[in-house]
Amino acid sequence: MIDDLAFEPASRQAELVAAGEISPVELTELYLRRIDELDPKLNAFITVAADQALDAAHKAETAVATGGALPPLHGVPIAIKDLEMTAGLRSTLGSPALADYVPDHDSVVVERVRQSGAVILGKTNTPEIGISFKTVTDSPLAGFCHNPWDTGRTTGGSSGGSGAAVIAGLCALATGSDGGGSVRIPASFCGVFGFKPTHGRIPRAGGYGSPEPNQFAQSGPMTRSVRDGALLLQALSGPDERDPNSMRHADAPDLLSDLDRPPERLRIGWSPDFDYGVVDPEVAATAERAARVFEGLGHTVEQVELGLAAELVDHFWNIYSANAYAAFGHLLDDPDIELGPDGVEALSMGRNVTGATYAASLRAVEELRQHMTAIMARYDLIASPTTSVTGFDPDSPPTHAGGRQFEGLYGFYPFTYIFNMTGQPAASLPCGFVDGMPVGLQLAGRFADDGLVLRASASFEQAAPWSDRRPPIA
Repeated sequence: MIDDLAFEPASRQAELVAAGEISPVELTELYLRRIDELDPKLNAFITVAADQALDAAHKAETAVATGGALPPLHGVPIAIKDLEMTAGLRSTLGSPALADYVPDHDSVVVERVRQSGAVILGKTNTPEIGISFKTVTDSPLAGFCHNPWDTGRTTGGSSGGSGAAVIAGLCALATGSDGGGSVRIPASFCGVFGFKPTHGRIPRAGGYGSPEPNQFAQSGPMTRSVRDGALLLQALSGPDERDPNSMRHADAPDLLSDLDRPPERLRIGWSPDFDYGVVDPEVAATAERAARVFEGLGHTVEQVELGLAAELVDHFWNIYSANAYAAFGHLLDDPDIELGPDGVEALSMGRNVTGATYAASLRAVEELRQHMTAIMARYDLIASPTTSVTGFDPDSPPTHAGGRQFEGLYGFYPFTYIFNMTGQPAASLPCGFVDGMPVGLQLAGRFADDGLVLRASASFEQAAPWSDRRPPIA
């Protein structure tokens, strides 16, 4: 069936295009048709760029016919989270204030997507300026993004549109961004592979916010396989002088050459709750069974006491909200712009953070990094559930799990933001289902050891494959 081609790995699609066995135009038309048929039920896209995508696909087809070397994702259709700037294509950040904004430049991520040869299908749904205290994808511009496994449930956020588009076969792969879990949370809820790289691995510059303080956020791939994730990560990685944080990664490793080489004996620390989180017992059990798969692969898995505390989330939000206000505070202060409640709350929070509070939180981050560095001297990877729950009805989110109440701003997500604070690489791997909804296993590695996280993820994928799972709507 032609629709099965929509679920072929992006790496395989690139091979078929390069060999002339499939046309980039055929691929693009396939995905545009699926978007037309399915997205009214999902709301994964804010903007579909059909004319631009077809024009790019025709140019890609001509390049194949001309001969010569092709870039790694030549002719493969991709979706871009609508926090990235795209020249000539509206870039809304999920906000009515920017509903008609069409930039004249690309962000670094989009520059590199174009250089990879991928065909941009459109921009995916995100909460306003990427912030949702409920951690759902529900922008005041585009509305609620529906989970393809159950359209009454959330995809999580803030890269929920990208997660839904990938698992529903509306694109071959997608970009997301992760400032506190915004790639990994929707990857877990939607049942796709999501990867937050080491901080600075992918440069972040050319966005709408000015300046662009970036202590925590990273762009990252959302894909149906680990290899596709590594392929997109490789295309996006490497330093750019516009983002000083990226310059420490001047020698970008080849993330693909060793991907299929199983890691040598690993010591993996398993934590069901990070010592403070409230977790659905079935989610924890599903993730632990997945972590124990590594024992069958010859690795050691043991429960670890991480010694983390719920107060860390306060330091996270002090820094995150102050940075958001530095970048987007002009939207809050413009009387002609009406932001949604989450945007107002986050930017107002950031405006009220004092210098002393900000400095104290920066110190707490450094102490956390030192603490996690000591733990990672004993373990190669830390494994946990990605989230405490599966995708839920956003109108009636769960309040308790395992007899305990969800509390604080970390709520259902005690596992993800920690690695934004430390800058460590972390992935979410599909690892099972609870009541028909996907569960994610999070694997986090040492700072700059993205390659090991990818290799361990690929080893797990081979032992417990997931790529043949499709939601009924797809």
